[in-house]
Amino acid sequence: MQTAFAKKLGIETPIFAFTHCRDVVVAVSKAGGIGVLGAVGFTPAQLKEELDWIDAHIGDHIYGVDTAIPQKYEGKGESDPAKLVEMIKAAIPQEHKDFAAKLLADHGVPEWPDKNDEVPLSFSLAQAQALVDEALTRPKCRMIVNALGTPPDEVIKQVHDSGRLIGALAGRLKHGINHKKAGLDFIVCQGSEGGGHAGEVTSMVLWPQMIKAVAPLPVLAAGGIGTGEQILAALAMGAQGVWLGSLWLNSSEAHAEPAQRESYMKASSEDTVRSKSFTGKTARMLRNEWTEAWERPGNPKPLPMPLQGYVSFDCQRRTHRYAGVGECQKVAFNPIGQVVGMMNQVESCRDIMMRLMTEYGEAYERVQALMPE
Repeated sequence: MQTAFAKKLGIETPIFAFTHCRDVVVAVSKAGGIGVLGAVGFTPAQLKEELDWIDAHIGDHIYGVDTAIPQKYEGKGESDPAKLVEMIKAAIPQEHKDFAAKLLADHGVPEWPDKNDEVPLSFSLAQAQALVDEALTRPKCRMIVNALGTPPDEVIKQVHDSGRLIGALAGRLKHGINHKKAGLDFIVCQGSEGGGHAGEVTSMVLWPQMIKAVAPLPVLAAGGIGTGEQILAALAMGAQGVWLGSLWLNSSEAHAEPAQRESYMKASSEDTVRSKSFTGKTARMLRNEWTEAWERPGNPKPLPMPLQGYVSFDCQRRTHRYAGVGECQKVAFNPIGQVVGMMNQVESCRDIMMRLMTEYGEAYERVQALMPE
């Protein structure tokens, strides 16, 4: 299993692992793929700590860093991160704060010990720039990926001037075309099955359209991939690799609490929903009381990004820390794709990689056997 884009990066297998867990980044890169650390949720100081650890444990292997700079967001144009945060906080109606707090209280979620802790969300250029700057100090970080739209021109130039590759996710055909026009090096094309922010078109329909529309730009297929057979299908369509996120959430290296893992393994593919209730943009996650409550008539509606992220941040950190307490899982933030229905056991990242490659090889042989003598 190899592609020209993987060879360009110097990796053995074109498997790209998006994760917020540094252990997964290291494990996948060491197993022949490339781990990509999601930086949203880290302050610059926290990202430095994570990258220090990765650099110390990854050996001669490489990795990437994923940021989230949306093209449209409240407060765009404010270049001072501190002023932007104050602007965002001031724009959040008290009704939304009270509604979120009541949901957590009603489900027995313990309070966060220090209410003065900084909210490290970075859904803006002003906040994400410091994360990009930190990532580009690391020789082993060879790619930057933007999760929400085409990165600003100045960020693209900064990454290219550093000798690295830069790409972005696209859930719609026009977004991929815009990425190509902006001079990106690759596109991550995510179908609606994928976890987190995704569009409405399914992977099997979107991938071939995107690959054709942006050729010869490399496209990484994302959204609903959990087996080697699916990887073979993506590469057969012309993808230069696969971008997997959900599959690593239940790996033995992932920093997941037992109650969170239980939620994954109990869920079917039908138990996910596309909701704006956590970030303000449509993202796929496990359906629960939190996602349902923000949709009920008469209740507050999700605010635009990044305001809703500030409303939900307390929920995210409290339900993560106290995952097994009370009814935390009924309001927890569990972004995950429809592949969750295939996640029924805990595996190491290396075992997942080996399984995917074995399944790929077996599927390839089955297809070959269909060819006439």
